[in-house]
Amino acid sequence: MASKSKSNKDPNFKPGSKVEIMSDEAGFRGSFYIGTVVKATRTPEFTVRYEKLFEDEEGTKPLQETVNEFQIRPIAPREKKREFKFSEEVDAFHNDGWWEGVITEVNENGKFAVFFRSTKEQIEFVEEDLRLHREWVNGEWKPPLEGEEEKGEKEEVKEKRNKDSRKKKKLSEEDENEVTKEVKRRVSEVVTHTQARRKWKYKRRNVHSGTLSGVFDRLHSAAMLYSTILLFHSVCFVFLGYVLLETFIGFLNLELQKVPNTKLVKPIESLKDVKFSKGMLVEVSSDEDGFKGAWFAASIVEPVGKDKYLVEYKSLRTEDDSGFLREEVNTMHIRPPPPQTVVVDLQDAGRS
Repeated sequence: MASKSKSNKDPNFKPGSKVEIMSDEAGFRGSFYIGTVVKATRTPEFTVRYEKLFEDEEGTKPLQETVNEFQIRPIAPREKKREFKFSEEVDAFHNDGWWEGVITEVNENGKFAVFFRSTKEQIEFVEEDLRLHREWVNGEWKPPLEGEEEKGEKEEVKEKRNKDSRKKKKLSEEDENEVTKEVKRRVSEVVTHTQARRKWKYKRRNVHSGTLSGVFDRLHSAAMLYSTILLFHSVCFVFLGYVLLETFIGFLNLELQKVPNTKLVKPIESLKDVKFSKGMLVEVSSDEDGFKGAWFAASIVEPVGKDKYLVEYKSLRTEDDSGFLREEVNTMHIRPPPPQTVVVDLQDAGRS
């Protein structure tokens, strides 16, 4: 007996939920169409009804069909306002569905040229018909909606501040207790010293008189003054240490706020402006069945005509395995290697 799919228990796919359905028909693979879950079966299948696709030419009867669980996902999120850039992976709304492509031109009229690898077409779109391409992975959108990641980082910084504040408060209480103990110890020493001096003074009075008595009084006053100075010096030293510690913790907090989240490598402006030179590392897309949309690492051997280059692959070899495969490729199938993103660890930055 077939077991019930985990997706059937997902609240995102219960009957009545709005979803996006991936087409599996030739010429439409990879495109997503908006629909509604009608029924969840006991197998990993769902019955869905499309919003923009119809069974009749008049458009009065929405198309309804059964699809596998890997073909549906929730409605993809999109930013209310976003500035799209050259070479970004996007979804473009075309022919009543969302199609995956890459921005190849940013025009001055506010439109964007998008190249679709599946159909080898390039079409212009306005900003309202574009959204950043995302994948539904393990119940989460990758990459997350812009703003959520920044919110999480702010909460992490806030939690670190609270932790430092609690630590500072604990240090303040310990310093206060230390000062109190030091003051009590010094006062006790002064009292003990005073009592000893009084006993000594009383004995000397029985032996000496007159001038010696006045000298001893002045010596006693000097000893009292010296003890008081030592006590004041100790209290000031402890207080100065606390002030320096609090200043250092505040400085660390300010430095942590200056640490950038990521360092992005600025993409090149346009594929048309790229000049590929001999020996340059590039990526080449394939047109063969089963490899469409895949990019392979290669290097430029030499130009062989207008908008054509002879390339040598880094991982593909000839049929007789005598060497690496070489072939002539149009510039529409060549691109520089994608930029790398360097992620800065806030905790490591704080420790350094």
